[in-house]
Amino acid sequence: RTFLQQMAHRQVLRRLVVVQEAVSRAARGSHAPLSSSSLLLTTPLARPLDTTWMRSARGFTSTATRAISFHVQDVDDFTERVVNSDTPVVVDFHAQWCGPCKILGPRLEKLVAKQSGKVLMAKVDIDDHTDLAVEYGVSAVPTVLAMRNGSVVDKFVGVRDEDQLEVFLKKLVSPVASAQREAGDTKSTE
Repeated sequence: RTFLQQMAHRQVLRRLVVVQEAVSRAARGSHAPLSSSSLLLTTPLARPLDTTWMRSARGFTSTATRAISFHVQDVDDFTERVVNSDTPVVVDFHAQWCGPCKILGPRLEKLVAKQSGKVLMAKVDIDDHTDLAVEYGVSAVPTVLAMRNGSVVDKFVGVRDEDQLEVFLKKLVSPVASAQREAGDTKSTE
């Protein structure tokens, strides 16, 4: 590295340490509360630096959160996160080249997020995971499966509007629908 690169690297590290210390103090409740002014840093020349990028550090949390929506990595990942899930899972079989998939995916993901963890969403790219597509009888994309306790309880192919998707999700998460499905009274929305 050049001398200037080393100096720039050191300056960035110093800024991060100062920000981390301010965040830690605020989290412990010691000294003054964390505010945008407490994140104001100065150079050795006492010239204020732009710290707007650092203000987002106040909202940072290091606690792990469970992903509501995720991309399936392989068959083992699918088995662990979908088949063995205690939470109902919507499985979106899609492809990068599929226009309707690009419409349905974000729409479905938004509605799944509104369910507040009552249902998860697994995304399966059929080009990367043809074995899963074949195993679950996917012959066209987008194909969406509703799975509970490792079994497919509902399915549709093609794009749906938000109202249709809400009905699909409500059937998956509602206790009455669950009891009917367990009794063998399933109806497909195809």
